[in-house]
Amino acid sequence: MSKSIRVDEDTHAALAALKGDDETFDDLLSRLVRERRESIREGAGLWEGTDAAEKARSMRTEMKKGVGEQ
Repeated sequence: MSKSIRVDEDTHAALAALKGDDETFDDLLSRLVRERRESIREGAGLWEGTDAAEKARSMRTEMKKGVGEQ
């Protein structure tokens, strides 16, 4: 079963630029999803064994201080 997805002209043009000559738009979207999943998997556990996560949380807390206080 196929589905239709509406996109604006700019989005269509951007996708068309990414699409290979031998790819359908379905092939392109499947490839982009697959690449995104692989990228996420590659980054999983990247900070394991370091204090980077705690540093990031601390920095986020510092950045949020005073936001919205006027």
